[in-house]
Amino acid sequence: MSDAVRRAAEILARGGLVAFPTETVYGLGADASNPAAMQRLYAVKRRPADHPVIVHFADAARAFAWAREIPEAARTLAARFWPGPLTLILKRSAKAADFVTGGQDSVGLRVPGHPVAHALLEAFGGGVAAPSANRFGQVSPTTAAHVRADLGDDVDCVLEGGASEIGIESTIVDLSGGRALLLRPGTIGRAALEAALGAPMVEKAAAGGAAPR
Repeated sequence: MSDAVRRAAEILARGGLVAFPTETVYGLGADASNPAAMQRLYAVKRRPADHPVIVHFADAARAFAWAREIPEAARTLAARFWPGPLTLILKRSAKAADFVTGGQDSVGLRVPGHPVAHALLEAFGGGVAAPSANRFGQVSPTTAAHVRADLGDDVDCVLEGGASEIGIESTIVDLSGGRALLLRPGTIGRAALEAALGAPMVEKAAAGGAAPR
């Protein structure tokens, strides 16, 4: 573990904000169990409080501890695509508070594949809420320089990890309602998801669903 990662994990543990690279875009991380840290995260991003955030983990076991129901489809997709650019929406457990979920009964979970992200999450040990590291409504950053230009001194630490390989947000699949719903397409497309599941998916337009905001 590098000194930079160790320091970043300590900042998270103290309730600070850490921007870090993932394979999709840079995320602005806060301890997802710390209400004060989460309040600051929303304030820095200028994000409405009812907009849920995705919680990132070092591995699937820790991620699934934040869900109270884990359908077989979730385990199948996690085994196939985690670590990677896939977010799963599941019914939340007691670990996922309203300040993470925006008051919804579900929570977004992800195990990113970037080595710096993994090292940070492993060092921290818990869940890190990490929406994109930019002001609400702005373009998602793909380099550390982009983060600094947008957020400046409002972030306590920016971990360097080069340019994000993918450059678009993660694919989101909602499994909280008993069927697989593709909420947000990403680099993992519908065909790959259906191949892993061995069944067709429902698209959000057909189901009347809405992507997490």
